[in-house]
Amino acid sequence: MIEIKNLQKKYPHKDASGRNGWKEALKGLTLSIRGGEVFGLLGPNGAGKTTTIRLLTMQLLPTAGVIYYGGKELYAHARELKNLIGVVPQHVNFDQDLTVGENLELHARLHHLARAEREQRIRELLDYVELSESVNDGVRRLSGGMKRRLLIARALLHRPRILFLDEPTVALDPQVRRRIWAMVQSMAADGVTVFLTTHYIEEAEALCDRVAILNKGELVAVDSPENLRKRFEAAHLEDVFLKLTETRGAV
Repeated sequence: MIEIKNLQKKYPHKDASGRNGWKEALKGLTLSIRGGEVFGLLGPNGAGKTTTIRLLTMQLLPTAGVIYYGGKELYAHARELKNLIGVVPQHVNFDQDLTVGENLELHARLHHLARAEREQRIRELLDYVELSESVNDGVRRLSGGMKRRLLIARALLHRPRILFLDEPTVALDPQVRRRIWAMVQSMAADGVTVFLTTHYIEEAEALCDRVAILNKGELVAVDSPENLRKRFEAAHLEDVFLKLTETRGAV
């Protein structure tokens, strides 16, 4: 479903002495993500996770490399391929002056959904994320967990085949986090490819078919959580993560 080949991103940068140069946020990333899998991208702060998400969702242009969705090059078919993806950003970005229903209505109109379809889809998704009773509430009244669920509903309005989740459960309590995990598993069961970044290693271990670990813009490992644990003789994926990111060894 997703093929990433030699993806690079550099930014203009001044070093400590004030000399101009370049900072490499991503250094030749090559990955293949299968259709219908839950794929996790892990790494410490500054590893390149958010840069990768922004490149894959066309918020940034790469310095080098190519991205293919279903065999089609992303930037050459941008308008067509945008319809395949949904994005749940790390930060809440609703229109604060609108209600829950109005925010979804606006987003559905932006995707050019016909009236009957968008009304049905909004009802379906509010029921799916258990927010039907809040349809007329202003988004300011929602709890953090409710806002996260609404972000997921908004991203699913146009029935994307690839869903990007950037830190989807950050700062949420364990009960709400588990509810979102159940949603992710349900989406994958329906054939949606889920690509997520997370700082919660147990989240990746519970949800992901495979994970990739980045460190300072470089890929240091990619495999299933189970295989990585076996490979490094570790009880938990977190032990593997710490070993790879502390030693900075390429695997």
